Amino acid sequence: MLLSSIFEGNQNHFSDLEPQRAPIGIFDSGVGGLTVLRQLYRQLPNESIIYFGDTARLPYGIRSQAEILQYVREILTWMQQQQVKMVIMACNTSSALALETVREEFNLPIKGVILPGARAAVQQGKRIGVIATPATAKSNAYRQAILEIDPDVQVWQVGCPEFVPLIEQNRIQDPYTTDVARSYLEPLIQQQIDTLVYGCTHYPHLEPVLRSLLPSSVKLVDPAVHVVAACTQELNLLGLKNTHPPQPTRFAVSGCPQQFAQSSLPWLGCTPMVEVVR
Repeated sequence: MLLSSIFEGNQNHFSDLEPQRAPIGIFDSGVGGLTVLRQLYRQLPNESIIYFGDTARLPYGIRSQAEILQYVREILTWMQQQQVKMVIMACNTSSALALETVREEFNLPIKGVILPGARAAVQQGKRIGVIATPATAKSNAYRQAILEIDPDVQVWQVGCPEFVPLIEQNRIQDPYTTDVARSYLEPLIQQQIDTLVYGCTHYPHLEPVLRSLLPSSVKLVDPAVHVVAACTQELNLLGLKNTHPPQPTRFAVSGCPQQFAQSSLPWLGCTPMVEVVR
């Protein structure tokens, strides 16, 4: 469990604040959730944020549903101890395999990325490709969500097992990464897709590579943009939107803090202080 951590002395950090000033929790297997964090900074600049990367157990995309559910329960329990007011599951695999179960178990708003991404995709096109982790692709979560919204669209999914490790190793500019991306995109290009959904929050980091390989007419859908828009609506509805200056973002990982700090530098523009949750 993640309950024993160096954060124990900070658990009541927000306890004396009004609910609006409590932080939003974000979690992912690694740096992928930083794409959601960037959207929070843009769309909800007054919100305090706690970011957790489960780097000791990535990649999630090759895990079983039972493993993912165990990890998510542990992380949400820890998030509750940090007194967050909302959690964003910035991980498509977790959203696909655990969201509905944990929503019934935890008494706090939990937002997943798949439904907002599916809604945005349907607004963009009729021939939709989804690149995702093997677990997300196997779950058919995006296909089901998209077809429930519009049964007339066509959906193709590709599992991309190598993307997350390559991104976490900061190998985006590596020619090998371009070769891997070409092999994943080829069947979707052959189907003449008009829209491509990032079915993993890591994948927007690959946008320059993907854009170089795709026809210019293909629209890219980043669910991170749309899940944060959904969070904004819910915070307004619940009266929990913060209007005060935010606390500094807290970064925590289950693995090596130095590696996470180094990997996140290109996306944050600075080297974050990273704490360890064991």
